[in-house]
Amino acid sequence: ERSLVVPLEADQPLTRSNDGRADPWGGFWIGTMGFNAERGAGAIYRYYKGALRQLFAEITISNAICFSPDRRFAYYTDTPTRQIMRVPLDAADGWPSDPPEVFVDLKKDKRNPDGAVVDSDGCLWNAQWGAGQVARYSPDGTLLQTVDIPAAQATCPAFGGADLRTLFVTSAAQGRDGAEDGQTFQLATDVRGQREHRIIL
Repeated sequence: ERSLVVPLEADQPLTRSNDGRADPWGGFWIGTMGFNAERGAGAIYRYYKGALRQLFAEITISNAICFSPDRRFAYYTDTPTRQIMRVPLDAADGWPSDPPEVFVDLKKDKRNPDGAVVDSDGCLWNAQWGAGQVARYSPDGTLLQTVDIPAAQATCPAFGGADLRTLFVTSAAQGRDGAEDGQTFQLATDVRGQREHRIIL
């Protein structure tokens, strides 16, 4: 059985959801985008304590929603901008407290930021569509390392395993027919991820 919690762009037939994550306060951030990635058709929302509020408008491809372990920041990207954004959060309730700022700018390298996750050290791991890699950035946005996967279209990293030190990376097969495309990969790391938060309905 299922029941409706809250409608999300129910009056907009041209969009769908894309990327989301629970925040440390029990809220749920979720992005939308056009079915054909129409420019600026989507947005990013937060569902919290029974209410849905739009946070950022005119998003083309929402991705990389994740949160720092110290609860100070949220991250997100609009993939075609090739910029990962960071937004300060209010310590009391997790709502954005200031405008977003650029955390990592990938325009020069022509990288396309997709899904992301933050480890327990506060470093952001970002899957980069078309590059076949996941890049790890320090809390100040410095590139620390890259991890290659056999598929070109890396879509999202996640930490799992008993000790949260296994990195899982999904990939997409869209427009490709290689044996590795569309597969999920795993590799051991020397860092620990965060446990995912739970949504308070």
